[in-house]
Amino acid sequence: MRLDKWLWHARFFKSRTLAARYIEKSRCRIDGRIVAKPHATVTPGMVLTFALGPRVRVVRIVALGERRGPANEAQTLYDEIDSA
Repeated sequence: MRLDKWLWHARFFKSRTLAARYIEKSRCRIDGRIVAKPHATVTPGMVLTFALGPRVRVVRIVALGERRGPANEAQTLYDEIDSA
């Protein structure tokens, strides 16, 4: 699944367009490597690191999700590893 789509499904962003713009302008990391393309592929088990507001989010992808559901469903798509 595309990184921008997964971030939207997991409800980190209100729209897929905002997620794509964020990825292009900011430094997201997938398993420690910097990614600047919204179409980067993510799979379960990968670790994402990205700054969101004043926090740095580090999450492990648990599932990909088939739709953008409610918040409680979105939280099942990832495990929070660390946040600063």
